[in-house]
Amino acid sequence: MDPIPFFVGAVLLGVAVVDLLWTTLWVEGGAGPLTSRLMAWTWSVFKRIGDRNSRLLTLAGPAILVVGLSVWILLLWAGWTLIFASGAHPLIDTIDKGPLSWFEHVYVTGYTIFTLGNGDYVPRDGVWQLAVTLATASGMLFVTLIVTYVLSVLDAVTQKRSFASDVSGLGTSGDEIVRAGWDGEEFRGLEVPLNDLASQLNTLTENHKAYPILHYFHSNQRSRAPVASIAALDDALTLFRFGVSDGDRPDDITVKTVRASVHSYLETLHDTFVEPADRTPPAPTLEPLRNAGVPTVSDEAFDAAVVDLDERRRRLLALISSDVRQWPTSEPMSAAPSPREQ
Repeated sequence: MDPIPFFVGAVLLGVAVVDLLWTTLWVEGGAGPLTSRLMAWTWSVFKRIGDRNSRLLTLAGPAILVVGLSVWILLLWAGWTLIFASGAHPLIDTIDKGPLSWFEHVYVTGYTIFTLGNGDYVPRDGVWQLAVTLATASGMLFVTLIVTYVLSVLDAVTQKRSFASDVSGLGTSGDEIVRAGWDGEEFRGLEVPLNDLASQLNTLTENHKAYPILHYFHSNQRSRAPVASIAALDDALTLFRFGVSDGDRPDDITVKTVRASVHSYLETLHDTFVEPADRTPPAPTLEPLRNAGVPTVSDEAFDAAVVDLDERRRRLLALISSDVRQWPTSEPMSAAPSPREQ
C-alpha cells in the first residue's frame, strides 16, 4: 500500500464528513469551518460584481448552496478514490482482468458512493470489501443528508420572505408602521400582528442558527428583504416604546416581547456574520407622527432614550450593509387629517 495517497484520501474524507455533519446536524454550531469560508468567499465575489439591488445578487444564495454541496461530494469522491488507488490492486476488473487505471479508480469510486454498482469491478477479499461497504454507506449518508438539508434550507428561505412581506404590509419604515396602527384616537388591533411577527422572528432566528446560508439568500424586492424589514420594525418599536406619549402607547408587554425577539435575532447574526457598524444610523423622528395626530413625548426626551440604543442600532446598520441595502426611511409627510376628519 502506498501511504501517501491513503493519508491524503483519509484527510479529505475526514474534512468532508466533519464539515457535512457539522453543517447539517449541529443546530447550535452554525456552518462547518469549510462551508463558512466558502459562503463568505462566494458572497464577497457576488458583492464585488453585483450592484445594489442587482438581480445578480439573488443568485448568490443558490450559487453558495450548489458550491457547498459540490465541494462535499468532490471531497468524498476524491478521498475514496485516493484510498482505493493506494492499494496494490484492491479492485478486480471482471472483464479485462488487468490492473485499474486512475480514470477507472475514479469511475469505480463514483458508482460505488452513488450506489450504482454494476458488477464490472469487485473488491478483493478482506479489508477492501469492508472499504467498498463503507464507501457505499458514506455515499448513502451524504445523499440523504444533502437532500434533507436542501429541502430544509428552501423551506426556511420561504419563511423568512413571508416574514418580510408581513412586516412590509404594515409599512416600510418605522414611522409608517406606527402611523398605520393609529386610528385617530388610539392604537387598536396591533397586539395580534405584533405577536405574530415576534413568533415568526423567533422562528427565523432559530433557522439562522441551523442554516447560516439563509443570510446569503438575497431578494431584489425591498418588501421581501428580512433585514430591511427588521430594521423598520425595530424603528417602529423604538417609536412605540419611547416616542409615543405614555398613556397612548400600545400594550407594553407586546412591544417588549417583539423587541426581545429582535434582540435575539441580532445576537445570533452578530455571533456569526456581522460586527457593529462604526457609525449610528439616522434616528427616527417624531415629526411624521405628530403630523398624523399621534401624541408624542418631547424631542429632548426621545433623543435621550435613543442614545441608549446606540449599540443595538449600529448592529442593525451593519446587518443592513452586509445585505447591500440602505437604511429604511420614509419621506417627510405633510400634515394629514385623522380618519375622523376624512
